[in-house]
Amino acid sequence: MATVTPLPGAVARPIAVEPTASSPRNRAMPAPVRRVVPPPSAKVQTPGTTLDGSWDRKLMRGSVEPDATVDLHGHTLTSAHAMLDDALERSRARGDRVVLLITGKPPRRDSERPHARGVIRAAVGDWLYASRHAGAIAAVRGASPRHGGAGALYIILRRPRAAPKS
Repeated sequence: MATVTPLPGAVARPIAVEPTASSPRNRAMPAPVRRVVPPPSAKVQTPGTTLDGSWDRKLMRGSVEPDATVDLHGHTLTSAHAMLDDALERSRARGDRVVLLITGKPPRRDSERPHARGVIRAAVGDWLYASRHAGAIAAVRGASPRHGGAGALYIILRRPRAAPKS
């Protein structure tokens, strides 16, 4: 079993557990769950989730042209992860805003294939969240049919911050 070590300065705070409507009233309440909350000074960089409405409309219509395209077809999980990381690094260095990530379509439920499909697609979200580039990602959206539909994603990068004037 793995040992979990809290961040320096983190405080464990109890979380209240509410009984559900379907739970019997005579059952005892479970003990409060404790989670580690990072101190307010520790800023965690994670990908953003929101864009303004005009960006979302443009992406849905396919009227935004990607600045870079990354195709992960035919790669192993390891090589796909390295390729995605390198592509994000190059895109950030060039100042790109929209990266089209082609992963392939997710598996169909009635697939007769004996092997698993869609493992890269399933892992991309975790890779982006844990990536060193997570703070530079404004949002991740499904691609329009014009750019691959269900088999592709748009990664929207934040604008680079200008250096403060001295």
